[in-house]
Amino acid sequence: MRRGTYSIVARDPETGELGAAVHSHWFAVGPIVPWVRSGVGAVCTQSVAEPAHGPGVLDRLQEGMGAPEALATVLATDEGAAVRQVGVVDAHGATAVHTGRRCIAFAGHETGAGFAAQANMMASPSVWGAMARAYEFAAGPLARRLLAALHAAEAVGGDVRGRQSAALVMAPASGAPWRRTVDVRVDDHPAPLVELGRLLDLSDAYELATQGDVLVGLGRHDEAGERYARAAEVAPGNDELLFWAGLAAAQAGDLPRALRLVRAAIATHAGWRDLLGRLEPDIAPGAAAVRDALRE
Repeated sequence: MRRGTYSIVARDPETGELGAAVHSHWFAVGPIVPWVRSGVGAVCTQSVAEPAHGPGVLDRLQEGMGAPEALATVLATDEGAAVRQVGVVDAHGATAVHTGRRCIAFAGHETGAGFAAQANMMASPSVWGAMARAYEFAAGPLARRLLAALHAAEAVGGDVRGRQSAALVMAPASGAPWRRTVDVRVDDHPAPLVELGRLLDLSDAYELATQGDVLVGLGRHDEAGERYARAAEVAPGNDELLFWAGLAAAQAGDLPRALRLVRAAIATHAGWRDLLGRLEPDIAPGAAAVRDALRE
């Protein structure tokens, strides 16, 4: 089945992070197209997609091949190479792209310093160039630059059939092969990129909250409280993050703010009041003060 898709793979030259982002008018494109591996590379496999090309190219990169050789090796034994489109970036920032001669127009690709943008079955031949320019001129973390590239593609027409799903995955510069710094997917939505942006905000917020949890385990409650407070600012209205930010405020001595935040969480879901009564001081030193104030 031909899947009209546009995507981008990239390596951040400052952090070494590797990322892949994709958008398509096809259900649940996330499990099919983007592949990343810590310290190895990123791959997008699309058009008449062969999902095996994701891990296949990454395996060869891990063995020491560069991006061009790894991609050529995988395609050499692929009888369907003419209908494939594959973009690759390796851990050194080298890139390789294949757009098969039978990919449906408009189809093409563009590479730059540490990235490759590719698209097929597009409404306009401007899509891959628009992605490239947006990525090159975008600021901020890699995930935000990848999302900017997808938005730029959509702005010049995107998939000729419309929109349905999107995904963005990232891996760190080193670590276990399964590690992800970002893994967000939209399987079916009328505005997938808007939803992808919302999920990326949540991903950022929960990463801060996770850092807070680690600091709690180390007994560094003041530092943990700062992470929880920042998490609640990144994703305002999320009851989980409101609750822990409230307890952090209590720990910091701001009981009025603590009560406001915890009450807002409880108003969303009453179970937070039950949890409040179960928290020991080594987990949440501010919980007792909040419990006592709520009883008054």
